[in-house]
Amino acid sequence: MVKKIETKAKTKEEAIEIALIELDANRDEVTIEIINPGKEGGMLGIGSEPAVVEVSLLESKSDITKATTETINKILALLQVSCVLNMNIDDNANIESPNFEIEGEDGGLLIGRKGETLRSLQILVKAIVNHKIDSYVNLNIDVEGYQKRRYNSLKSLASHSAMQVTKTGRPITLNPMPPNERRIIHLSLQDNPDVSSESYGYGSDRKVKINPK
Repeated sequence: MVKKIETKAKTKEEAIEIALIELDANRDEVTIEIINPGKEGGMLGIGSEPAVVEVSLLESKSDITKATTETINKILALLQVSCVLNMNIDDNANIESPNFEIEGEDGGLLIGRKGETLRSLQILVKAIVNHKIDSYVNLNIDVEGYQKRRYNSLKSLASHSAMQVTKTGRPITLNPMPPNERRIIHLSLQDNPDVSSESYGYGSDRKVKINPK
């Protein structure tokens, strides 16, 4: 059984540190779930809320987890950014397909314009880890929750566009997107009985077209 504890503190970083001390573990040996990021109050602290985190000690770490953690931390050190790396495992993931979250005041530098730096970082890390363990890896890297917010926006875009296509009977072509974002659009529409989606174009110009059925 995985050992886990829930801790509270003024900030989520303080709560995480308290949990790590109690578990006698390093960040790459645990998964972290932010239950409440906390809230600063107004005058005299009125309205403030403590940060609450749940930290679970992994029973074992896969080669993928070890190699990815080492690789990302080395890149962060070389870039000299003020960020820390956490590993999250949700209900649909496992230690062979981990989700890594980078947080810190320099997070914006790692996201870049429209997420371009983050995508490049993920491609670089995957290539290095592939070489290290001589196997294809499936992992996800996010920075300050950017990718999660972006994916939610894409799902909303897909839904709204599908309604417009159904209403007008005319196809809609979305702006060019990278492969991971096009995939979100396709997955969001795959069970829609009224529309279909297709990708066309080349390279960075590749787009998704939503057609009426």
